[in-house]
Amino acid sequence: MGTKARELLGKNVDKIVKLLNKAFADEWLAYYQYWIGAKVVEGPMKNAAIAELMEHAADELRHAEMLSERIIQLGGTPPISPKEWLEQNNCGYDAPEDPYVLKILDQNIKGEQCAIDVYNALMRETKESDPVTYNIALEILTDELEHEEDLQALKSDFNHSK
Repeated sequence: MGTKARELLGKNVDKIVKLLNKAFADEWLAYYQYWIGAKVVEGPMKNAAIAELMEHAADELRHAEMLSERIIQLGGTPPISPKEWLEQNNCGYDAPEDPYVLKILDQNIKGEQCAIDVYNALMRETKESDPVTYNIALEILTDELEHEEDLQALKSDFNHSK
């Protein structure tokens, strides 16, 4: 635990840790949603979708790592079980019950749009008080915006290939 990090944030530290824990839960759920989606996806352009989903899954796992390190620096403990991810998240989890490529893409676009809102809010919350968390949120937000764009472009390519 970083005592100076906690000291710098003062009474706001517990709120920041809670927000980080919720974002951490989101990242693990997003990782799994991408990963399992890549395993079950069906339909035209399946291989392109698999490649994109797996790339995004790796990014979500990297985001979880970044968040867990910051949570621990601030004296918190990241959610330690998948049950906690479902209890503490912002964006939820959409099981790919319909594996058709467009359904999978839509589910993940929805998740990215939620993540964009989460990191934008985290940046607003930390802009003045916590530059380290702000920069982490900015880096992740940049990735999430790119993910949304990638998925929408793949969906557009799919729609134009018909």
